[in-house]
Amino acid sequence: MEEILRMEHITKRFGDVFANRDVNLDVRRGEVHTLLGENGAGKSTLMNVLIGLYQPTEGEIYLNGEKVRIDSPAKAVQLGIGMVHQHFMLVEAMTVFENIILGDKHTRGVFIKKDQMRREIQALAERYGLDVGLDKVITDISVGEQQRVEILKALYRGAELLVLDEPTAALTDLEVEGLFSIIDKLKSENKSVIFISHKMREVLRISDRITILRAGRTVCTLDRDETTGPELANLMIGRELAPSHYEKRDGTGRCVVSLSHVDFNKTAKHSGLNDVTLSIASGEIVGIAGVDGNGQSQLAQLITGVISPEGGTVDLKDSKVAKFMPQAFILEGVSHIPEDRNKMGLVGDMSVKENLVLKSTGDSRFSLGHGLFLKKKAIRDYALELQEKYDIRCAGVEQEARSLSGGNQQKVILARELEARPDLLIAVHPTRGLDIGATRYVHDTMIEARDSGCAVLLISADFDEILEMSDRILVMFEGQIMGEYSGKNPPIEEISLAMAGK
Repeated sequence: MEEILRMEHITKRFGDVFANRDVNLDVRRGEVHTLLGENGAGKSTLMNVLIGLYQPTEGEIYLNGEKVRIDSPAKAVQLGIGMVHQHFMLVEAMTVFENIILGDKHTRGVFIKKDQMRREIQALAERYGLDVGLDKVITDISVGEQQRVEILKALYRGAELLVLDEPTAALTDLEVEGLFSIIDKLKSENKSVIFISHKMREVLRISDRITILRAGRTVCTLDRDETTGPELANLMIGRELAPSHYEKRDGTGRCVVSLSHVDFNKTAKHSGLNDVTLSIASGEIVGIAGVDGNGQSQLAQLITGVISPEGGTVDLKDSKVAKFMPQAFILEGVSHIPEDRNKMGLVGDMSVKENLVLKSTGDSRFSLGHGLFLKKKAIRDYALELQEKYDIRCAGVEQEARSLSGGNQQKVILARELEARPDLLIAVHPTRGLDIGATRYVHDTMIEARDSGCAVLLISADFDEILEMSDRILVMFEGQIMGEYSGKNPPIEEISLAMAGK
């Protein structure tokens, strides 16, 4: 097959830190080439070099056999390279059509041929099965639709090589299959796709070849048909990863939290709660299964004191909750791993050490006068201790949290929340966007918390995660609990039907 891209000996250094070191990658025309690696392995940095956001410290890039210098994203677009970032680059207040044409070369000048452009975009959408309403505002469409807008935008600009960065991280299973159908169509038209992922099942389903990065270096490139999931996992992390078999437990401890006939915005099927009754005991993990957007976020917000119920009662450690305030729940021993680590879990501009004590600045260990005067040395020593204990990989505890990889950001949140020795842990999509090594670490840490007596509510759109981790499984659909199942030998088909509201 004809080669469309070759990146030779790419090194990217930030000060004394190497994000990429002597990386080689070649992509053929009409193939899906997966870039596989742990969080922090250098995948996104390498792609940011390809699209001109970064300039390589060393190395060369060849497109269609010719050496090129990509000094800006605009140059990458000009050369036929498009990238769909994990966090979409869309203007939320604009329509789909406006986002697609925004910044396009055909929109420069006094007159814009909108009717002609709409016809061209609509033809592209039909050709590749990218079903989106051009006049819808971005805030009114789903995550899956937003992704299709990004792909359509890249194709409209003439992309022959499309980079998809963690494209399935926030998609439902149905949306993932829709994305794969689009990728298959792109392949059939001889376009090339670089697929960045850590989900082994998806990698083996969609890839033609797979290049593994570890610690910023190329490990090897393999044909999909010549490898297996366990082999890829071991190459990713540099050691053999033993299969996990978490023991399932019966929730025989004391009841930590219970909800009885709770309502919240009950007429809103996707953002409300309707007659929800559940309980969680100490020493058990209760998993909430369901397609994302069926009231799970509101359930988490309710049990962390962010919102108040409009009906029903909530009991926390045998006492009825009267005031729903986050601080009150924190004082009652409730910890929270939120669904969006960047917006809800961390202050990006703060350092690792500051984020680790964010909820404890009034503690006498870290301050005098209930937070008036911080004990900087004590905070730093504590942060260094947690950095080692939770294997937080960073340049130092003074490093800004926003500059950490996703897995290490999650470890900071885990460290902060679990070191509070909570009675109840609310974990919402705790491994979303994490690689296999970081996922295993998060799971192991949650199991340790359970075994120490913590009650855990696990909310995840990853059905495999729910099955692996849960002692009991509840299914939510349109704000209602559809059924309860044991985590030991759960009836998968029955649970799947319940997730669909049947």
